[in-house]
Amino acid sequence: MEKCWFIDCHCHLTAEEFRQDINDVIEKSKKAGVRACVSVTEQQSEFEEVIDLAERYPESVMACFGIHPIQSSANGHRSVTVQLFKSLGQKSAMVAVVSTAVTWIGLDFTPWFVSTSQQREEQQKVFALQLDIAKQLDLPVNVHSRSAGRQTIAFLKEQGIWNALLHNFAGRPSVALEGVQAGFCFSFPPAVTRNDQRAKLIRQIPLENICLETDSPSLGPKKEERNEPEKIRIACQYIAAVKEVSVETVCEVTTCNALKLFPKVHQRLKE
Repeated sequence: MEKCWFIDCHCHLTAEEFRQDINDVIEKSKKAGVRACVSVTEQQSEFEEVIDLAERYPESVMACFGIHPIQSSANGHRSVTVQLFKSLGQKSAMVAVVSTAVTWIGLDFTPWFVSTSQQREEQQKVFALQLDIAKQLDLPVNVHSRSAGRQTIAFLKEQGIWNALLHNFAGRPSVALEGVQAGFCFSFPPAVTRNDQRAKLIRQIPLENICLETDSPSLGPKKEERNEPEKIRIACQYIAAVKEVSVETVCEVTTCNALKLFPKVHQRLKE
């Protein structure tokens, strides 16, 4: 695999787990063939951190900005609201920088976080506001869809979004194929190797609609260990085995898919 190189389409390099050794993490990823890490935000507090990382490692870290549908608070976690979103001044923060994509946005209808129709409606309103930003800035979207795969894909189509990545998608194959028909991409982390539940899904999604991610520091091959971008080849090898094609083929096609999906990554790598 020496000639292969990768793009990690969804990771969290601003996570607390990387605070002490981020330089080593990035250097290891380079040696493993990872040319670019699309580092996403979950909350506004990460915006300045990811900008700083992108400035320190311009050849490796591609910054993305967005507000996740589930927000951390002093009392645990809560579903995002329009009021909270507007209080963050998120649009001005995103317009002020050159963003690779609008992310980490989407819907999360996990029952223990979201129990009412009002909460689901609020999430959809915030999702729509961020999709409007993506359309205004002509940026792709990097989308979360936990317990809401069908609703998320339908909503993206309703909002006129066609350049989207469904990260760590775990919905039904029939739902994923609706996204495939719309031209969406789906990315999978190393955690897919822990069991074979995703195999049927991966088998049915065309390789031309698949990208690679690590979701570092989470979703590695071993739950108890910190995940890193260098482990992206594990996801690549698993997908190759499921689809019965060479690892080199998966590497080449998924990298091409990522470059099409994220034009600013492609532009940065050519500079």
